[in-house]
Amino acid sequence: MMSTALHPRSFLPHPIVIMKLFSTFLLVSIWLSMNFPTTGRADTQPVVTQAHSFSNSIGIEFVLVPAGSFQMGAHENEDATSKEKPRHQVTISKPFYISKHEITQKQWENVMGHNPSVHVGPTRPVDRVSWNDVQIFLQRLNGREKTTTYKLPTEAQWEYAARAGSETSYCYGDDQQGKKLIQYGWFEANSNKQSQPIGELKPNDWGIHDMHGNVQEWVQDRFDRKYYSKSPATDPHGPEKGRKRVTRGGSWINPAYHCRSAARAYYSPDYVDNDIGLRIIKLLPEE
Repeated sequence: MMSTALHPRSFLPHPIVIMKLFSTFLLVSIWLSMNFPTTGRADTQPVVTQAHSFSNSIGIEFVLVPAGSFQMGAHENEDATSKEKPRHQVTISKPFYISKHEITQKQWENVMGHNPSVHVGPTRPVDRVSWNDVQIFLQRLNGREKTTTYKLPTEAQWEYAARAGSETSYCYGDDQQGKKLIQYGWFEANSNKQSQPIGELKPNDWGIHDMHGNVQEWVQDRFDRKYYSKSPATDPHGPEKGRKRVTRGGSWINPAYHCRSAARAYYSPDYVDNDIGLRIIKLLPEE
């Protein structure tokens, strides 16, 4: 009887098929190596993501502000002064943390040992602090936490965080009469002629409270009325010279106009008033 068993060679694919399979495998391997490399320091390090928010040792809450670009200054239809123009594009090249609220009297006293405020209340923003006083506060807070990353925001960082992606007069839109501002900020129409506890009104789209009104907030920059016309496009830090320092945001005593995102004021660094306080940032560590 004749055997029906197949010869082992009959199970082998044709040489041409083998070559095609090998070529396909080689092409796929090359594509994977180009798009998903497995060597090199940047690609082998674990990915570290920053927390969206955190609280520090004295209870200051911070929210993460992403890097990005925005239009700084007043828009063309805004009833603005020359010091708020021209509107120009600015890039913030690195993310940073900003305090969710203005620094409170309790937090200031925790670091400085005294409360200089006129409108007293532990959860109200500290007032009657000069730019020079703020530098001492930051020095002591950095020393306490063994860091150098707590600072005042630059004007650009402040306005970028205040706008939270908006290009209008206020974080929520254009509002010449300030009718909707009562939902977002304490100013002359709703403040009862004094500062109010932090965080009681609506935040902007990035979760930051009281960027409009309550107290004016010191920023790091010196003041120059014409600085916007010559400002660097990336991470501007203000003019190198100048005797005045800038405040932002307006306050409880001001009309809505002075609480716009683009509004700027300026004072001597030793000046104090019962409607001037601060908000701080924390820089991320260099990678």
